[in-house]
Amino acid sequence: MALTTFAAIEIGTYEVSMKIYELSKKAGFHELNHVRYGLELGKDAYADGRLDKNHVTDLCEILGDFKNIMKEYGVADYRVCATSAFRELRRPELVLDQIYSRTGFQVEILSNAEQHFLGYKSIAAIETGFKKMIQKGTAILDVGGGSVQVSLFDKDALVTTQSLKIGSLRIREKLKSLEKETMHYDQLINEFIRNDLTAFQRLYLKDRDIKNIILMGDLLTDTIFREQIQDKIITRAEFTELTERIERLSEQELAEQMEIDPEYASLVLPTVVVCQNFLELFNAESMWVPGVTLEDGLAYDFGEKNNLIKTVHNFENDILVASRNIAKRYSSAKNHSQGTTDVALTIFDSLKKIHGMGARERLLLQIAVLLHDTGKYISMSDVAECSYRIIMATEIIGLSTEERRIIANAVRYNTIEFGEELPMDAQHLVDKNSYLLVAKLTAILRLANAMDRSHYQKVEGLKTVLKDRELQLVIDSSRDVSLELGLLKDKVKFFEDIFGVHVVLKRTRKK
Repeated sequence: MALTTFAAIEIGTYEVSMKIYELSKKAGFHELNHVRYGLELGKDAYADGRLDKNHVTDLCEILGDFKNIMKEYGVADYRVCATSAFRELRRPELVLDQIYSRTGFQVEILSNAEQHFLGYKSIAAIETGFKKMIQKGTAILDVGGGSVQVSLFDKDALVTTQSLKIGSLRIREKLKSLEKETMHYDQLINEFIRNDLTAFQRLYLKDRDIKNIILMGDLLTDTIFREQIQDKIITRAEFTELTERIERLSEQELAEQMEIDPEYASLVLPTVVVCQNFLELFNAESMWVPGVTLEDGLAYDFGEKNNLIKTVHNFENDILVASRNIAKRYSSAKNHSQGTTDVALTIFDSLKKIHGMGARERLLLQIAVLLHDTGKYISMSDVAECSYRIIMATEIIGLSTEERRIIANAVRYNTIEFGEELPMDAQHLVDKNSYLLVAKLTAILRLANAMDRSHYQKVEGLKTVLKDRELQLVIDSSRDVSLELGLLKDKVKFFEDIFGVHVVLKRTRKK
């Protein structure tokens, strides 16, 4: 039985940790070792968007230790990811370069959506009942140092996922100057987070019935619920009792009782108060604490991509469902999106031998089609720019920031002039490959969108034939498609320039 040893490293808000796994097709994966070092990177990052040079040195030394441990285990592959603290940095590339030069590690900064997507993959990795559980209303709360991610599921699909900036370390840093001025620090936290919770309830929860709550977070798993983690279930009464007990203890007393560093102890009360509020918001009787971490999700993702793990849940569908919900929020035309998607994917699939794109790019195209009209919600006269800004301002679960930029630009240049060079600053694209991918997706989107310019879904069928650098588009319709055919001619030249093919338009009429 072939075994692969994999290391997952997380550079988090208040600690740096590594898990080493053994993976195989027959046995799946299991953990071999777990190493953790406390390092509060978030304190600097949240305060002024930078890391103290001593913290950078400490981080590099920790990563150096991890590298030596990886050699001992004969690690074949690894992934090093940074989360919330690094997302807050003004110039993260400077720190990344220092880490690479000192350790040889290429660190990947996960977007918030990527981080929490991997987090809930970790639940699926260990829990065979996960798929059954999310058939009913389920909320996953991922409580971190910088933020709390709330993901709502229903009927085996992701309904919405939202990030609230009420993580434990962020709360502590915001309120530390006020803590000594009050006898009721817990009430101060309640007031601080109230507006975010109220807004979430009004905009996303509404009348949704949440039957299950899954609670995630390193501090919860490794510290607060360390003793209760065996049965994995915390009832509402037990949690309320735990919260009240923690409220009565000083940070020093908490540190001694929980056998943790006082810096960690200062994060416990903000964490339990946030959880208590969500427990009451959902009116839930209990919460499940599976005890998983981001590293578990990284290992699962590695195993999935290398065919070492058989997936039990369609994660790609979650990304599409989340995108459809965004389109619905901005009143995009459902029938037009579906018709345009069918045409776009038909064209994409017909050019596989030419365009060099794969399954991931196909997914990005689908999302671009779903979101290309969202800007109409804001302005009918500036759809392209408004659509771009909506996409860039909206988290899409499972997508990196760069993938979101690619989609946003494809949508933007669907209707405005595509120059020889796209802006390459941090707000737009960052490299040549991204530019070329945007060009390809834009060319397909323009062609597909023009085929339903009237939004009447006149194209009842599309057949594509690729032969000798000639692409025949045979449109099947029983209705007058003069408008669509006329507009197609304007899109064809750009398409031909991008893919280097000659496009021939044909039409058949259904009887």
